[in-house]
Amino acid sequence: MRYVDGFVVPVPKKNLKDYRRLAQKAGKVWKEYGALEYIECVADDVKPGKVTSFPQGVKLKSDEVVVFSWIIYKSRAQRDRINKKVMADPRLKAMDPKGMPFDAKRMVYGGFKTMVEL
Repeated sequence: MRYVDGFVVPVPKKNLKDYRRLAQKAGKVWKEYGALEYIECVADDVKPGKVTSFPQGVKLKSDEVVVFSWIIYKSRAQRDRINKKVMADPRLKAMDPKGMPFDAKRMVYGGFKTMVEL
């Protein structure tokens, strides 16, 4: 079954264009190295919850928006190979957390084995 990296990111609204440019560039590199899909979505119907929610998970500030993203791979092994190449690619020097158009310390992310694929 396929493998998925998922991300939830708080992006300042004023930086959304910069984030989109970075995501488009990064997505091309991930796909070039073999990722099956690269998706970035901006929150449209995401409200703070009473116990937990996307906004609470990233400690969203009033001037920010939630971005939900995922990258799909054939397998965990393929993901590990691709990510190693991506992180070494000089085109993505902007992937340094210090140069990101958001607070990388509040990003939530992880790798997931698929359980159901329809």
